Amino acid sequence: MNCGDCTYIWQAADWPHWRYDLEALALPLAEVSRAQGLLLGRLFDVGMSLRDQASLAALTDDVVKTSEIEGERLDVGSVRSSIARRLGVDIGALTPVDRHVEGVVDMVLDATSNSDSPVTRERLFGWHAALFPTGYSGLSKIGVGAWRDDAHGPMQVVSGPIGRQRVHFEAPPAEQLEDETRQLIAWLEAPSRAPALMRAGIGHLWFVTLHPFDDGNGRIARAIGDLLLARADGSPQRFYSLSAQIQRDRDAYYAILERTQKGTLDVTEWLAWFLATLHRAIEQAHRTLDGVLVKARFWQRWGGASLNERQTKLLNRLLDGFDGKLTSSKWAAIAKCSADTALRDINDLLARGVLRKSDAGGRSTGYELADGAADA
Repeated sequence: MNCGDCTYIWQAADWPHWRYDLEALALPLAEVSRAQGLLLGRLFDVGMSLRDQASLAALTDDVVKTSEIEGERLDVGSVRSSIARRLGVDIGALTPVDRHVEGVVDMVLDATSNSDSPVTRERLFGWHAALFPTGYSGLSKIGVGAWRDDAHGPMQVVSGPIGRQRVHFEAPPAEQLEDETRQLIAWLEAPSRAPALMRAGIGHLWFVTLHPFDDGNGRIARAIGDLLLARADGSPQRFYSLSAQIQRDRDAYYAILERTQKGTLDVTEWLAWFLATLHRAIEQAHRTLDGVLVKARFWQRWGGASLNERQTKLLNRLLDGFDGKLTSSKWAAIAKCSADTALRDINDLLARGVLRKSDAGGRSTGYELADGAADA
């Protein structure tokens, strides 16, 4: 249970009395609060329709990346369609959605859109059941909608091949979970003078340290963090994704988490990292909003053009950020048409000045939006 010459934070005599140096965190806290204010002010100026598009982009990123952190890849189109349908945002034709995607979307939207609703044991169980609708994690049957029971040994976070595994962390024993989670839930719902952003960082850390479920703990910890951030923003709409930024900084995330869980209850370093990551997430949200505005200007210019359904679909994929190089073969696969039809679609857009050939090398010609195509 011990990690060499140290103990885990939940074994400390004063657990769970979190401490941090507010003076050391005052500047990053002020910088993040200012960045939030600038983003919300900018969003206020663009109108409701574009705010909805920005929120859709942020929530899609959040759902996809919170699963990707755990090594699970969700189809972006399915996630986007699921969220758009629930938010009432028109994105044209919807992509089919499987129930696993629906479950992750259910959890993220409940955490953010219903952030004012109290966190309860039953609500956490509901999130967990939504993440694992079949009762399986991969090929392994797990307890769903209930705290883990440690029937197969203590809950450990490990890496490395079997026989040479390294234990990064061991969670509290299952018999302590009722008391431990009760304390956490009471803290989440209790009035507090602590800065709301600090509470978001601590809530995330506290839950992932308890690791109370057989699987899905990281995703639910991030959902709790999102819920507390939504309470801090005072808005049910999300315009930035902390999970997406954590995925970009994944190695640093696991490193700071391990150091913190093997350290003391002074979590100043963790909160400094959390605030810096949150700041980068908000900066990324500005770039996302830039993309939303570019897309809006593009369709202001080209919306009246006689484009076919395939062209509209692929142009939207480019505007949303196409992964990799768009070639005629990819066009044909995505639009479900022949190679000749795909080439005719592309040549038509080249002639109109909507697309241009990419400068990137390779055996296949790639295509991208032409310079100035989004100028209204």
